Amino acid sequence: MNRHTDVRLSLPSKGRLAQATLDFLAACDLEIEKPNPRQYAARISALPGLTVLFQRPGDIVVSVRDGSVDFGITGMDVVAERQGDNGAVLVLHDALNFGHCRLALAVPEAWETVHTMTDLTTCARSLGRPLRMATKFPHLTGDFVARHNVPFTLIHAEGTLEVAPAIGYADLIADLVSSGQTLRDNRLRPLDDGTILHSQAALIANRAALKTRSEVLAVARQLIEYVEAHLRAIDHLAIVANMRGVSPQAIAQQMFTQETLSGLQGPTVSRVVVRDGNPNWYAVHIIVRREQLFRAVTELRAIGGSGVVVTPVTYIFEEEPARYRAMMKAIQ
Repeated sequence: MNRHTDVRLSLPSKGRLAQATLDFLAACDLEIEKPNPRQYAARISALPGLTVLFQRPGDIVVSVRDGSVDFGITGMDVVAERQGDNGAVLVLHDALNFGHCRLALAVPEAWETVHTMTDLTTCARSLGRPLRMATKFPHLTGDFVARHNVPFTLIHAEGTLEVAPAIGYADLIADLVSSGQTLRDNRLRPLDDGTILHSQAALIANRAALKTRSEVLAVARQLIEYVEAHLRAIDHLAIVANMRGVSPQAIAQQMFTQETLSGLQGPTVSRVVVRDGNPNWYAVHIIVRREQLFRAVTELRAIGGSGVVVTPVTYIFEEEPARYRAMMKAIQ
């Protein structure tokens, strides 16, 4: 393992995940502070003990695996391909909710009778040879195709794969698909049952560093807490409204009769001090799911709510995150 004294987090320097990762961390209030755009190191003020580095997505996994970096954010596709089988890479969070794509087999549109993995086997037999598959993911692709008993030869390629069938150095490809437009532009289509892996951005860590360095473990908890609280909050909104009532309990009971006004555990109801001294004004505060906003406002009005104010929610911290408990169990 490479030795270093600081705690290191590696982020994508290029590709589809680079800007999305910066945007995600900023939304978590973990904004990257990079004095010079050309520098490959930065800081996060909320995590003062952390050094942020920038690497190619695939190299992030290798760096975490060999211990030169403690944490990384990259796609689960490259994690699954490059993490190795020695357990050095520990996935702390496999669903950061951005960078969605899938690794899939795609064939030329001209193969009109080939739509499934079984059809591929038939195609190989009719050609009298193994099918040549170009991919940047030889381990994942090889394991998947072998399980379906398709005769194949892998061509490990970098760069643009979509042209491989057209220029004749491969019969089909296994590549990442998001919208599918690039495949269509190159007259390719994915197989109906040819999805090898569904992927999105993930947070990974070096298992040994978590076990042996208390400062790494402390940062791991902070990262998991920030990420989980943000992901929990992203689909929620905070609502504050004024309401007349004889008591907080009476107002809460009115709210419980509605479908969307129960909040996380229940509404917060507090007295409002008004100019005329009327003691029967209260403020109610609840958290609702974003898609339920209009219904919640309608229900508040129906029971006398007014002056409704809606604000985004940055974090919802609840009990100790399940992923933190899973991490602790994994390193014991």
